[in-house]
Amino acid sequence: MASLTDTSAALRLDPRILFQGSTEKVRVVLLTDPPGRVEVSGSERTNICIHVGAPVLMTCRHGDVSHTGTAIHGDIDIIPPGLPASWEIQQRDMALVVSLTPGLVTMAVEELEADPDRVEIRNIFKARDAGIEHIAWALKNEMESGYPGGSLYLDSLATAMAAQIVSRHSSLPVPAESRAGLSSRKLKQLLSYIEENLASDLSLIAIAEVAGLSVSHCKVLFRRAMGVPIHQYVIRRRVERAAALLREGNMAVSEVALATGFAHQSHLAAHIRRMLGVTPRDLQR
Repeated sequence: MASLTDTSAALRLDPRILFQGSTEKVRVVLLTDPPGRVEVSGSERTNICIHVGAPVLMTCRHGDVSHTGTAIHGDIDIIPPGLPASWEIQQRDMALVVSLTPGLVTMAVEELEADPDRVEIRNIFKARDAGIEHIAWALKNEMESGYPGGSLYLDSLATAMAAQIVSRHSSLPVPAESRAGLSSRKLKQLLSYIEENLASDLSLIAIAEVAGLSVSHCKVLFRRAMGVPIHQYVIRRRVERAAALLREGNMAVSEVALATGFAHQSHLAAHIRRMLGVTPRDLQR
């Protein structure tokens, strides 16, 4: 998992930083780390680290607790304030990191009529939360586009992120309706299967069998967990994987198409134009 510091100047000079943006309440950084060890000292902020890109084998440590496994696209680590963290990364990693100020988190707790002194953010490894993921990308896109929605929209996104963290990933009880659906283990199995088989001819039947569900039930629960239908998620991940390979510049467009599960080069190009607004050649350049 990529790292983060609290020093804006350090971020600007860090060659690992692919994007950064911030307001008084929230900071968003897209960054990458090569294989090796990354260490981060404790921060006053709540840090949400979202793994993006290809699967990466890593050992994560937050404070005295560690976790070893393969991080896949969309896996979320939540690091509470004051907790140091480190990562042992086996392959190049990329992460989208959102940092929330203490005041923003306190406000979210008070909105739920709870005592901020009695609520703690949980130390979490490899969680799945489609709401957090969607808000994080919306924050990045808004900042990257020059804040077209204005401060009110950006503040609402930051507030929504804090509310999601407090309501779902803190010591506050989680409502029963929020727990309904795919278990974390089954969702992880499904997403890992999709990541490992992006180049193959994935079928709904095969995906449902991984979770031990009927196709119809799997479709409903997957959409509830991820916010999009299975086929849309697969296409999005294929496009994202293809874009990463094209930017590396080591493969021809036709080779990338086959490596990411597209029938042919024009099929890949059509989806990249539709989703990213560019051509495969643009990405290679």
